[in-house]
Amino acid sequence: MGKTVLKEGRCIRPEMTVLDVVSRYRKTEEVFKQYDKQAGECICCHALFKTLQDVAKKFRYGFH
Repeated sequence: MGKTVLKEGRCIRPEMTVLDVVSRYRKTEEVFKQYDKQAGECICCHALFKTLQDVAKKFRYGFH
């Protein structure tokens, strides 16, 4: 099996904000939007400056 090599700076990390992720990887906005209903709010609207780690903690129990 081949191994995957990530270029430096080309991965998503918990300390990145939603804005960091969406601005670097435009298609991730669609992924966040898929979870808006479960979150009960627009994640990109209300959590844009929060870290992924904080967003995950906030919405962890609302997602099933």
